[in-house]
Amino acid sequence: MRMCSIASGSSGNCIYVGSDTTHLLIDTGISGKRTEKGLRELELSMQDIDGIFITHEHADHIQGLGVLSRKYQVPIYCTEGTKRGILADHRIGDVDEALFQTVRPDQKYIVKDMTVTPIRISHDAAQPVGYKISYGKQKGAVVTDLGVYNDYIVEHLKGMDILFLEANHDVNMLQVGPYPYPLKQRILGERGHLSNEASGKLLCRILHDNLKAIVLSHLSKENNLPELAYETVRAEVTMSELPYKGGDFPLYVAKRSEVSEVICI
Repeated sequence: MRMCSIASGSSGNCIYVGSDTTHLLIDTGISGKRTEKGLRELELSMQDIDGIFITHEHADHIQGLGVLSRKYQVPIYCTEGTKRGILADHRIGDVDEALFQTVRPDQKYIVKDMTVTPIRISHDAAQPVGYKISYGKQKGAVVTDLGVYNDYIVEHLKGMDILFLEANHDVNMLQVGPYPYPLKQRILGERGHLSNEASGKLLCRILHDNLKAIVLSHLSKENNLPELAYETVRAEVTMSELPYKGGDFPLYVAKRSEVSEVICI
């Protein structure tokens, strides 16, 4: 199984997940041209994509969906609430309703040789989800845009080989930054985004000896720095009561507007 961030951040998100025979996208929150360019760097094209899984209907996750769906007629997997949000968003143009495959949290969906399971997340969207993906015994997960985590999230993320995990903001940078007060409260709220510290604490609850890679994702351009997210999450692990240190696991930060390192297991 291979996973790679084509773009990640508050301005646009798109993640590739694939095997030798199956190719999926999770979110298309960048332009169609940028998505196509990113896939070319992976030696793929949109014609290779077997399905697009959408986490929720916010613009930074569906910006390119209209163009790509009209051009390539790729099946779109999302919850019923997310589907309604996409169809109501006239900014992305028409999307053929026949392309939608409605998914429900905690149910498994098979696309060729890969299995995808949506999981509920806490975010201010209609019916948002993260996704677990398995290929044989290999497991990965994409969990961004969550204001809080709970035991349900922790249980679903145990045993992953690869984890794309939100580290959206540094709390201090957000509090002293230029955002208006209501937006700050939204981001800090239970249906907002995970801070670097919260991301590290969640990671501490799901670390295991065979975790191959953690990719910190969906960083805010205004309220975070890649180095700060990286060091804060490492410090949370090192300072915990776990037998692990922050340097015991491969930890990456997804790039905002470039294709990140391909992680293969």
